[in-house]
Amino acid sequence: MRTTPRRTHGARRALTGALLAGLTLLTSAGAAVADDPSASASPAGDGAGPTEAGTTFRTATALEQGQTGTAQASAGDYLYWVFPADAGQRPTVEATVKLPSSARSSTSTWQIDVYDGLRRRQACMYGHQTRKAAADAASVELSCVLRTVRSWSEPWASDPLPGSYYIRLTVVDLPAADLGLPVGVEVKAVAKEQGGAHDVDGALSEPLVPGVSVASAGDAGSAGDASAAPRVPSAGEPDDGWASGWWTDRWLWTVGGGVLAALAAVFGYSLTRGRGRPSHVPPGV
Repeated sequence: MRTTPRRTHGARRALTGALLAGLTLLTSAGAAVADDPSASASPAGDGAGPTEAGTTFRTATALEQGQTGTAQASAGDYLYWVFPADAGQRPTVEATVKLPSSARSSTSTWQIDVYDGLRRRQACMYGHQTRKAAADAASVELSCVLRTVRSWSEPWASDPLPGSYYIRLTVVDLPAADLGLPVGVEVKAVAKEQGGAHDVDGALSEPLVPGVSVASAGDAGSAGDASAAPRVPSAGEPDDGWASGWWTDRWLWTVGGGVLAALAAVFGYSLTRGRGRPSHVPPGV
């Protein structure tokens, strides 16, 4: 006996339906990940952030993703903020400097820099990291789009890693006569989830967050078991903790590929089975 054309046609129809179902599963899973609130371009925030800025790395003002930090300063000051960025995120920093309306003697050049938790300066993929402002300009806008944060990297590499990221804003070229003029600053940091395409095999034991401490809920000087004290997030650390665990959306494609491979194997078996001589038929028949 041999496989009939009707049986082969039915097997092909079954495989076609299974393949379509598998592709639908993969696309719907990808859409579900994209629609997940945790995968939004910027985490939910109240929008209004701190109204001051630090003047050094140690005094940097904490800024949550999605918040807008403001500050009043003088031209020539170094202004610092710090925000958290986790693995799989591509941070974008935007800054607007509102210049005084009074006449300035010449053009000025402003610059925004971003450093990681080890205070390594991170290169901008694109954006306007340095810009000149004309003498009659009302404001100047700067931006810096960093590389995607990796969960692990070689010690010799300068890849961005999970942890705190410092924003430094200052003027790099300004006539001496314009030093000290009042300026207003707005800074915002957002991050876009890049998904499993940027995942690597490895993870840091601890995010790069300087100054993480453990303190009790009450008076710091009160007696008690320090090991049982709640962990206090430092500046530049998200309140809900850092992403961890083995799950990434790469598992969706891995499982989906395995399902499609199994269906293809079943289809191949259905086409080849019964094509040989049946074992119960005597030779010569």
